[in-house]
Amino acid sequence: MMLGLHVGRRSLLLLTLLLVTVRRGEGDQQRFHQIQHGQCTYTFILPEEGQASCREARGGGSRTSQHDANAIQRDAPPAEPSLKIQQLESIMQNYTQWLLKVNQEGGQQAKGCSRNLQDVPGTSRMFQEAPGCSRKLQDIESYVRESMKTEMAHLQQSAMHNHTAAMLEMGTSLLSQTAEQTRKLTDVETQVLNQTSRLEIQLLENSLSTNKLEKQLMIQTTEISKLHDKNSLLERKMLEMEKQHAEELETLKQEKGSLQALVGQQSGSIRQLEAQLSRARGNGSALQQVMGSVYSKQAGGSNQSGAADEEKKFGDCADLYKAGFHKNSVYSIQINPQETKKVYCDMEAAGGGWTVIQRREDGSEDFQRTWKEYKLGFGSLLAEHWLGNENVYQLTSRRQNVLRIELTDWDGHQAFSLYDRFQIGNEKQNYRLFLKSHSGTAGKQSSLVIHGADFSTKDQDNDNCSCKCALMLTGGWWFDACGPSNLNGLYFSRGQHLGKLNGIKWHYFKGPSYSLRGTAMMIRPLDF
Repeated sequence: MMLGLHVGRRSLLLLTLLLVTVRRGEGDQQRFHQIQHGQCTYTFILPEEGQASCREARGGGSRTSQHDANAIQRDAPPAEPSLKIQQLESIMQNYTQWLLKVNQEGGQQAKGCSRNLQDVPGTSRMFQEAPGCSRKLQDIESYVRESMKTEMAHLQQSAMHNHTAAMLEMGTSLLSQTAEQTRKLTDVETQVLNQTSRLEIQLLENSLSTNKLEKQLMIQTTEISKLHDKNSLLERKMLEMEKQHAEELETLKQEKGSLQALVGQQSGSIRQLEAQLSRARGNGSALQQVMGSVYSKQAGGSNQSGAADEEKKFGDCADLYKAGFHKNSVYSIQINPQETKKVYCDMEAAGGGWTVIQRREDGSEDFQRTWKEYKLGFGSLLAEHWLGNENVYQLTSRRQNVLRIELTDWDGHQAFSLYDRFQIGNEKQNYRLFLKSHSGTAGKQSSLVIHGADFSTKDQDNDNCSCKCALMLTGGWWFDACGPSNLNGLYFSRGQHLGKLNGIKWHYFKGPSYSLRGTAMMIRPLDF
């Protein structure tokens, strides 16, 4: 019985060797495996492709589906390691049943080894036995073990390879998903950055608009402050003028009272003289003496009225100068046969006899006036004033006149411009300016338009520019196309007189943006 178990174990090893050999020779149609060692020769006839396994042969071919699963196909991919192991386990189970059957038979001798091994499923003839079979079986067992080691290592390597491939595939999938998520996150981040950039640009535009509005508001606030200061100045001037007028009215009232008292005294004296004349009618000599005293008293009382009558007869300051009036003051002149006009006479500058038609000295007068105001004149004769375009027309239309313009800057330097011919037209001619022959120290060229220009104000634009020079440069003047001069512009004090295009300017004296400290325009006859 022990011998049968020993033979059965050897037969199991041979069956295992058979399976390994089938694995290695799966490309042949009829496969054999022969082992010869010494006097023992072992010949294995391996099953052909598509042939049923030993277990299926013994079972009468009843398990066709299992045969199809275990069959070796040329073009089929190698079976999975787990499937091969299941096949080996099935074969081992069949062979174990066979060994149990051998044990029940009671242990046969060594020569029955060949017959028993021929009954192993899957073989037609196993081997032929010679003396010393037991020792050869041990060698075969060793060989089978070595073959199994290689096969198991190969199976383990295949399983590890498949596991590694699965892990790599899984890792590749994860990397692809990670890349996709990263791309999506990058797109979202780009959109967020674009939105942020647009918001920043909008905020910057809003900030710029706010700054611009703030600047405009500051400018308007400054203008309002200037207007308020100007209004305050005008109010003060109005109060001063009202006070001055009140004082002049009071003075006139006093003079009227004194004149009335004087007239009363004269009337009393005349009555007394008449009484004396009636008492001394018979005495001619006494009468002559009395009449002489009366005439002398009447001459003394009417001195002032005689002087006034003489003054009214003067046509301008030149006539007054020739009559002996050599003091700078306000005088009355005969503008036309029906009208007299008070003017300021400069009896000291350049030989005297000058009738002043314009004066600027401290900014106390507003020269941003209407056409009518420039026509009739405005201001105080003893300070800043404009004589009036109509009055200047009356004076220059009677005879030829010379124009002298005196200029003073903020450093105290003085200069003048002299024109040998000066005349302006009437109102229908827009008080057009006519000049001739310029000279003087206020520039080599004339800052007034020699060829002539119409007078313009803020409410009547007669210049040759579409920009309305009177509004842009302020004041009334002979602008032409805004021109290089404007002596009736805004008055700027020291420190603010530079860079002012709308100030009191005389281009060829101090430049186009220098506002002068003082000016005076005066005329006198050419034949003075």
